[in-house]
Amino acid sequence: FGDKILVNGTVDAVFRPTTSRVRFRLLNAANARTFTFAFDDNRTFSQVATDGGLMEKPLERKSLILAPSERAEIVVEFNASEPCTLISLPLPAGSQFATRGMMARMHSGNDERFDLLRIEPAASLQSSPELPTVLAKIPWLNPSDAAVTRKLTLSMAMGMGMMGRRGSSGGNFFINGQAMDMEVVNYRIKKDTVEIWEITNDSMMMHPFHIHHSQFQILDRNGKPPQADEHGLKDTVKIGPGETVRFIMRFENYADPDTAYMYHCHILEHEDNGMMGQFTVE
Repeated sequence: FGDKILVNGTVDAVFRPTTSRVRFRLLNAANARTFTFAFDDNRTFSQVATDGGLMEKPLERKSLILAPSERAEIVVEFNASEPCTLISLPLPAGSQFATRGMMARMHSGNDERFDLLRIEPAASLQSSPELPTVLAKIPWLNPSDAAVTRKLTLSMAMGMGMMGRRGSSGGNFFINGQAMDMEVVNYRIKKDTVEIWEITNDSMMMHPFHIHHSQFQILDRNGKPPQADEHGLKDTVKIGPGETVRFIMRFENYADPDTAYMYHCHILEHEDNGMMGQFTVE
């Protein structure tokens, strides 16, 4: 974890809104840090989009957790000449995404609070329209249309094994016991096929699982419906220690049997050390 936070490449960033409502596109571009976005005055804001686009309706909230690669759009209301600060809070106590066991002592960066963006509204603000109650109509996929369910288990070497245990093709981070091999295409998927992917985290750390090519819809987390902020189009999903998440996805467009897409943990040190695979759409 670094000791400087950049917002659009700027240290100690300041934003001066001129309208009463502002729509922010939040992207966690950190290599490993998870942000818990909130405001220093505990104000409420509206989440209106997930990774892949608008949600069906606004979701009122006071905080929002985004792991590396996750995106969200929020609408925030401001009053003239009343400043506030967008901050990141420590992960909530007992969070399902917190690192466990001995790894927790090595991975404490998500327990910090820090300022992200100072917001200084103008002395006079242009009035913004009200948020609509319906934002989009999402064509939800039917699990009964899935041609196959693929099961993937994320794991990592622990303790001294981090320096020694390696998968069949090298690396210390694995998917189904295998580290990334550039010469191996793990799955060949027929174009326009609907599939369910079931991802289990068999490690002590949260892994933000990311898939290239298209967007998916989360079916359930540990057998329960997805959290409200995940109810939309996604391409990255947080999977906490011991959790299992199922999502459904249609593999359409951009088919090429010779050019593979990737799926991987989006903590860069994890993907670079083996927690990655690849597939083609044919």
